[in-house]
Amino acid sequence: MAERCSGGAQAFTVRLSDVAYAIGSNPILHGINLSLPRGEVIALLGPSGCGKTTLLRLVAGLAYPAQGRIEIDGTPVADIAARIFVPPERRALGMVFQDYALWPHLSVGRNVAFPLEMTGVPRNDRAPRVAAALARVGLAGYDDRHPASLSGGQQQRVAIARAIVGERDLVLFDEPLSNLDRSLRENLVGEIGQLVRTLGLSALYVTHDHAEAFALADRVAVMDQGRILQIDNPERLVQSPAIPEVARFLNLGTLLNVDRGPAGWTLSGSTVVIAPCQCGPGCASATVLLPRAAPVLGHPDTMPIKATIAATRFGVEGHHHTVHIDAGATTYDLTVASRHRLSLGETVGVGFAPEHLFWFSSVATETADTERRDLETLEHAA
Repeated sequence: MAERCSGGAQAFTVRLSDVAYAIGSNPILHGINLSLPRGEVIALLGPSGCGKTTLLRLVAGLAYPAQGRIEIDGTPVADIAARIFVPPERRALGMVFQDYALWPHLSVGRNVAFPLEMTGVPRNDRAPRVAAALARVGLAGYDDRHPASLSGGQQQRVAIARAIVGERDLVLFDEPLSNLDRSLRENLVGEIGQLVRTLGLSALYVTHDHAEAFALADRVAVMDQGRILQIDNPERLVQSPAIPEVARFLNLGTLLNVDRGPAGWTLSGSTVVIAPCQCGPGCASATVLLPRAAPVLGHPDTMPIKATIAATRFGVEGHHHTVHIDAGATTYDLTVASRHRLSLGETVGVGFAPEHLFWFSSVATETADTERRDLETLEHAA
C-alpha cells in the first residue's frame, strides 16, 4: 500500500499533467496524464512505437516535453509554461536498461559505483554504499566478480543495485527483459517484482509483454499511438476493458460488430441473432467482446452460428481450432477449445451464452478523462 503524506493526501512519486512530445511536426505523445503513487509499480504496456519509452525518457530527463508538467516527489522537474527543466542527474531516480548496460571490463563493484563517481561522491564513501546496495539485492560479497561470470538474474540484480546506490526510491525500467527467452523472462520478472516490493521502490516499467506487465505491476497503462487508452489494475483491464482497442491489444477475445434488428442484436450484415436488445431505441449498432473462453463448438444443426474449421493445433490444454464465421459483409475468426481434433474445412456450430458478451460503453472513449477519473479516485480514497 502506498504511503500517505501528513494531512491525508496521497503521496505521489511521479505526476504528469497534459504532457506532450513531438519530433519536428510529428507528434509522439498527446496530452498524457499519469500519476504514480509512492510504493507502486505502473507498467507502460503497448506495441513498438506507441510512445512508452519516450514517456519514460521524459520522466528521466533524457528528452524535453513540448508541453505539460512533470513532478517528482511534488517538485516540478519539467514545466514548459514555467520554463523549468531539471537535468537527469538531479532528478533523484535510477534506470535499468534493456541490456542492463553493465561494463564487462569493470567489476560488479565498479559497475555499481559508477553513478557515485559521476556525482562526485568521495572514494572512501563509495565502498560502504556499494556494499549496502549489493546486500539489498542479495549480492553481498560480489564486489570483485565480473558481469560475465554472473547469471542473467544476477546481472539484473547488479543493474538494480546500480539504480538504487544513490539512495533512489524511484526506478525506471526500460524493457529490461526483452532480449531474453520466455522461460528466463518468467523467472526474472518474479525476482524483479519481489525486489521492488522488498526495497519499497516506486517504479515505471516499460514492456510490450502482457504477462510481464500483469505479473509485476499494481496498475497497467495500455498505450497506443502516443495516448493512454486505459490505466487500471490487471484484473479490471481483463474484466472491463474501456474501449475495443484495449481488448484487441490484450487479445481478450473476438470483437463483434452488431446491429439492432427486430429479433435482437445480429452480427453486422447478417441475420444471425446473438443476443436480445440491451439498450435504448437510439442505439442502432455496437461493438461487443466475445471472451476467448466463451464460445463452444457443437453440431451445426443445434447451434445458432455455422462456421468452418480454418486451422487447428494441439497444445498442453487440448485442441484449439480457429473457426471462420462468414457473416456476409464481415467475417470473424474465433479460437475455440475442443476435446477432439476436427478436420480442416469441416462445418461446425458455434454457440455461447449472451451474458458472456461484454458490451462497451459508448462514452468510454476519452483516454485523458479515463486517467483523470482514475487520479481523482486515488485522491478521494486518500
